[in-house]
Amino acid sequence: MSNALWVYIQLNGQSVEPTSLQLITKARQIANGRPVVALLAESTKTEAESTVKAYGPDEIVVLKDDGFAQASDGELADALQQVINKDTPNGLLFPATVHGRSVAPRLQAKLNTGLTADCLDVYYDGEDLVQVKPTYGDDIMCEILCPDYRPQMATVRPNTFKAEKVAGANVKITAAEFTFHPEANIEVVSEKPIINSAANIADAKVVVALGRGANNDKTIELAEKAAAKLGGMVGVSRPLTDNPKFSHESQIGQSGNTIAPDLLINLGISGAVQYTVGMENATKVVSVNTDANAPIFNVSDFGFVGTADEFLGALVKDIK
Repeated sequence: MSNALWVYIQLNGQSVEPTSLQLITKARQIANGRPVVALLAESTKTEAESTVKAYGPDEIVVLKDDGFAQASDGELADALQQVINKDTPNGLLFPATVHGRSVAPRLQAKLNTGLTADCLDVYYDGEDLVQVKPTYGDDIMCEILCPDYRPQMATVRPNTFKAEKVAGANVKITAAEFTFHPEANIEVVSEKPIINSAANIADAKVVVALGRGANNDKTIELAEKAAAKLGGMVGVSRPLTDNPKFSHESQIGQSGNTIAPDLLINLGISGAVQYTVGMENATKVVSVNTDANAPIFNVSDFGFVGTADEFLGALVKDIK
């Protein structure tokens, strides 16, 4: 059994999913002398090691097989289990993306260990990995431990941490020994990428966010037009997930997505902490509310006291 902290590297096609790089940086910060190992499964046509290496893990364990180009989540979990069983790490972090939320529990079941989902923080207390996530309607931050089983597994939300490169990192690259086990003989006739809004809202550079005060058809239509002209996406606070046009995948906040856009426009959002914790990494924040004393203005770079329709009408008209 190893004392290392491992990070699963998710690939989106030929590129590395950004949350994986964020988790390498976080792992390095909390490792406290433990080796940080990146776990990478890729086809022979993919070379993601150079990207991962730049973020300074101590080692990259690489699983190579052409089967990974079209691997199911079950096939991937089977291959990862083979490698982990040979040198069980202390901890194992996954991105809380759609892909990560599917592979991690499959692997957890095979390893007969614990898993905490959608964490907002992780840190070590001795040998225990403390996994922090909101609970009880997002009013309480819960600290979860798995003291008796290894690895201690957690999925962590995108954009919770920032990825930082390490200049001149000395990284060991190890080829893993495993056997790829196909689940079935499936022939891929054609491919069509599926774009998931949960992944996109976390990666969007511009987000137009709607709250309870902007929950009407006219405002939503204007927000969609503004987001389209700005090359961004529409997100919502928790109350609007009850609107048939939106879902949990579009939600921003403790029980939704953590975002880090270059520009965030908040419309009709009061600014409760359950929402603001999900937007604190935004670069520029513009907020619109009819209440001049709304808490959202305290965490905004620019504010407009008025209706969302007033603001959006002028914005859509002025964007060329």
